[in-house]
Amino acid sequence: MNFFLTIVVDGLIQASWLFIVALGMTLVFGVLKILNIAHGSFYALGAYIAATAVTMVAAHSLPPSVGFVAMLVSVALIASAVGFLLERGLLKMFYGRDEVVLLLVTYAVFLILEDVTKLIWGVNPIYATQPYELFGNVAFAGLYYVGYDLVLIPISAAIGLAVWFGLNRTVTGKIVLAVIHNEEMSVSMGVRVNRVYAVAFAFGVLLAALAGALTAPKISMQPGLSSDVIILSFAIVVIGGLGSVEGAAVGAVLVGLARAASVHLMPQAELFMIYLIMTGVLMFRPEGLFTRETARRI
Repeated sequence: MNFFLTIVVDGLIQASWLFIVALGMTLVFGVLKILNIAHGSFYALGAYIAATAVTMVAAHSLPPSVGFVAMLVSVALIASAVGFLLERGLLKMFYGRDEVVLLLVTYAVFLILEDVTKLIWGVNPIYATQPYELFGNVAFAGLYYVGYDLVLIPISAAIGLAVWFGLNRTVTGKIVLAVIHNEEMSVSMGVRVNRVYAVAFAFGVLLAALAGALTAPKISMQPGLSSDVIILSFAIVVIGGLGSVEGAAVGAVLVGLARAASVHLMPQAELFMIYLIMTGVLMFRPEGLFTRETARRI
């Protein structure tokens, strides 16, 4: 029983931060119809910015709680600005082009950001462990966990619920959903689609960077960090359905549990299990587990 519980808890911890990353990716795809290859780079950028903020706070001998708040605030401000400027300054010039062109543009951004992080932070591993001690250790059912890892689960759930509520229960969210479902009709009704694009992309970048900030205290920041994340987040949105918040949640849980089970039972098959789940879902649900109904032109 303890072994099974360990897999479940480890899987939920993995799913928590993966869900936040995938949520940003699926939101950007739903609004802009762009499969953002650079999404993993924004995760890495958030992790590096968080590490810098935590290091600066620790240098002034301030408590871990200050470092935790500082990393979240700094990442939110910088990532939002980067996302907004990137959409307004680059991506908007390619709207209306073939989807492959936009895919190549985001891939170019991915390569550029990889080199930018190396130029700013170097190639040596960076650690920011101060906030990791913030919530102490937790023992239950014979298992022992770092409290910070467990706190990520309710944080990700709160973020997911907030995004779902914002999309489905607010005026701004209704406008975003209108653009997702029918862009042409939204324009005819006076919706400023370009503004929705900019806000949606900036918010997607914010979510990816926020996930990076939340995981920064428990990992080492080094080159190549973004590659693993983009593979996992892509698998999640494909399993759950591109553009679906609920699908991102279910996909993250499935991938998290698969990774945890593989690590404990068959570590060499970790990636294989994820691709196996993705293949199985696509065989029976080619558009993912959760797909919205779309109007048919007749």
